[in-house]
This record gives sequence, structure tokens and C-alpha cells, in this order.
Amino acid sequence: MSDDRPAAGPYGDDFHFRLLVDSVRDYAIFMLDAGGYVATWNSGAEHLKGYEASEIIGQHVSTFYTAEDRARGYPDEVLMRAKTAGRHEEEGWRVRKDGKRFWANVVITPIQDEVGKHFGFAKITRDFSERKMAEEVLRESDERFRLIIDSVRDYAIFMVDPEGNINSWNPGAERIKGYSADEAIGRHLSIFYSEEDVAAGLPARALLSAKQDGRHEEEGWRLRKSGERYWANVVTTAIYDTSKRLRGFAKVTRDLTEQRRLLSEAHSAEENARRERERASKAQEAVALRDEFISTASHELRTPIAALSLKLQSMERFLERSASDPKIDWTWLSERIGPARRQTDRLTLLVERLLDVSNIIWGKLDMTFVDMDLGQLIAEISDEFREPAQHAGTEIRVEVQGTLSGQWDRGHLARVLVNLLSNAIKYGAGQPVTIRAENTDVGARLTITDQGIGIAEEDIGRIFARFERAASTQQYGGLGLGLYIAQHIVEAHGGSIRVVSVKGQGSTFVVDLPRRASI
Repeated sequence: MSDDRPAAGPYGDDFHFRLLVDSVRDYAIFMLDAGGYVATWNSGAEHLKGYEASEIIGQHVSTFYTAEDRARGYPDEVLMRAKTAGRHEEEGWRVRKDGKRFWANVVITPIQDEVGKHFGFAKITRDFSERKMAEEVLRESDERFRLIIDSVRDYAIFMVDPEGNINSWNPGAERIKGYSADEAIGRHLSIFYSEEDVAAGLPARALLSAKQDGRHEEEGWRLRKSGERYWANVVTTAIYDTSKRLRGFAKVTRDLTEQRRLLSEAHSAEENARRERERASKAQEAVALRDEFISTASHELRTPIAALSLKLQSMERFLERSASDPKIDWTWLSERIGPARRQTDRLTLLVERLLDVSNIIWGKLDMTFVDMDLGQLIAEISDEFREPAQHAGTEIRVEVQGTLSGQWDRGHLARVLVNLLSNAIKYGAGQPVTIRAENTDVGARLTITDQGIGIAEEDIGRIFARFERAASTQQYGGLGLGLYIAQHIVEAHGGSIRVVSVKGQGSTFVVDLPRRASI
């Protein structure tokens, strides 16, 4: 019976071993002679490198290396390392038949015969391209992640080991906490806490909470390297490996000192606003009570003052009828009744003003518009003020141009004239007061001019408000209601009132009235 197995040779004669090697496709397994030329070739080598046995046997091993490696003699250097050390293993780029590169794991073992003579090398090559690609992807991912962490400056991002010792440090941590990486790495995270917090066990409690729950978040005071305190938001996350073993903790810290300050200021502003609202509410209540008191008091005073005025009028008429009786000292009575009459008139005017204010406040300024002659009203009011003007050393001059007819509320316009004229006499410094009236394209214009103390520019904007005066109360008296009342009455007619004044040079009040009230 014949034997068909190959004859024995320098590379072995074990038939089954050859079958085993040839059947392996995941590894390129082949031999080189002592000069580095391919002597055998398995199916795995053909699959991995792309060459058939007939194409590659007899070719030098440098065929599988890159041009760069061949240029520097690296293939022969590798064989020499294997021969010297008895084994050489490495990873690097190799080249397939089609010119494509792949990442190879290569083990080279020198081969000796029975007498120890070197006659070649055994090479086992495996394609690790996928692993290399995965490692490269992971490396690039790690690099991107590291770049991201290193670019973050608004957050301190660092790692600590399970005991709390710092083992990584980003630029944000350096900026916020003040420590460089060399100063921080290796130290315990308790350096960021106050002595009181360390004594109370806060650093350890944060790590324990993160270990138990996976994550721990808190806000509190922390310390910079300089000792300065800052308000921090801190998130601590437990890090585990694939075997569920605790590897440490990731800590992310943000400096919220400025936000805390702004929030505190906002709370303070809100509290101040609340207090201001309370004060304003109380002030409004006080004003409402004052207005109600004014209204009530005015109505209550009106009746007895009216009775007193009537009584004085009766006495004056009695004096006129009995002036010839020699038994009565008429001069003495006249000197007393006259001032009483004037004071009663002043009191009556005051009460009427308070009633007008009350009606304005409560929306009860009832207007009755009738056809009337404004010039006639001016003449009547100016005549009533002749005597008070004389007592003040003031002359009243009236200049009415043409007939001034329109549809107005006579009684309320009389109040406007009274208030403006009484002010002109009061503040006129004894100089003449001029009342002018003329027709305009849309109605009538009334001006009252004095040559007295005038009004400062900064006071002009407020003199039409309630209880506002541009002059000393002690020197000139009054409640500061006349202009307020005049403005509301004029505006109730659809008109306007304004003042032109220079301090020390007198004032001119200008009233414009439409021919017929538009309100």
C-alpha cells in the first residue's frame, strides 16, 4: 500500500499539522527562510493578505510593509530582533496585495533544526483593524471629551477617587477655585470647605449620598485658594466600571455668587416694593379719610357760616336804616361789623373752595351751561374785589375787547375768576392787577396779570396740584386749593389754563375757553 503524504523536509513532515495550519483562515501562518523570503503560505495568509501561494512564495517579507518602513530597513530589523530575542511581537500597519493598509498583530519566532542551526522564521499575523478602529474611535472620543472639558471655563469639572482625593482638573476649576492642576491633584476635596463644614463632615456626606443615590446636588459656601468665599452649586456623580466597582466621583461646580447677589437684591427690591405698596395703601387710606373729612366738615360749616353771614347782613341793613339815631355810636359799631363781615366772607370763600375740592374728588362737579356774557361776569367779580384790592394797595384794571358771549357755567367760572383774582391781589406786592378778555377763533381768552413775586421755574409744574403753594405759607397763608379748583373747572368746560411767570417779575394766568363746552 503506497503512502501519498508529502515527504519529510526541513519545515516538517507532519501531515495532520499541515492540514490544521491550512484550515485556519483568521490567522496568516507562514514561514520565512533565513533570508526573510516566504517559504510557506496558508489559506489564512491568502485571505488576510490577498496573495495566492504561487504569487508570494519566494518573495521577501518586506512586500507586506509600507514604503516608509521599507525605506528605513524596518523588515530586516524586525527579523534581527526576533532572532536575537528568540521572539518578537508588535502591532503596526501592513499592506495587502491591493495596496490597502490594515492594522496587524504580528508574532515572529526564529526556527532552528535539531542541532540548533537557524534556518528560518515562523510568522503569525492577525488583522486587528476593527479593534484599532474601535480604539481610535474611543481615543478620538476621549480626546474630544477632554477638549470639551478643557475648554469649559464656567464650570469646575474634576474627578476624585473613592476617598475624595483629586485626580483630574480642568481650566474652569482653576479659574473658579484658584488652584492650578499641580496644586490641586492629589489633595483632598475638603480644601474647598470651611473648617466648620469639614468638622461637620460635609465633604464625606456628599460623597456618601452620591454613592448611595448615584448623584448628589447641593448649594453652599465654598472656599477659593485665596480664602475668599463663593456660593457654589455642586453636582457629585458616582462613577462605576463595568464590574460595578466604584472608581470615584465626578464633580461639577458652578460659581453662583453673582446670581445669588442679584437674587438677594431682587428679593430686597421686592420686599421694599411691598413695603412701599403698604405705605402707599396707607397713604391712600389717609388721603381718602382726609378727603372725607374735608367733605363732611365743609358741609357742616356751610350752614352756620351762612347763618352768620345773614346775621351780619341784617345788622348792616339795620345800621343803614338807623344811622340818624344819636343815641347809638354808629362809628364804633361800623368798625366792628365791617371786619367781622370781611372775615365771614373769607371764611365763606374757604368753605366754598373746600366744597369745590370735595365735589371734584368725588366726581360731583355738576356743570350747568347757559348762554352768558363773560365780560359782564368779569365786571361783577372785579367790582366785588375793589374793596379788598384797596386794602392791599392794589389797583384792578379791566380790559374787555368786544362782546364775549358763549355757553358756560356762570357760577363755576365766577369761582375761577375769584380764585385767580384773589391770588393776583395776594401775591401782587401792591402793584396793579390787569384782567384782559378777548375773543379767539374758537372761543374766549381770559388773562389775569400781576407784577408781584412771580413763580420760580421749578415750581410751575406743581402749582395746579392740591395743597401746593409757590410761596411761604406763613407769609401769605392759604390752603393751596384755588388753582387746583380753577384748573378742574376750566377743563370741565373743555378749556385749558396755564401760567407764564418769572421769579420776581410777576405772573400771567391764561385761560382759554371754547365757545361752547365740549365736555
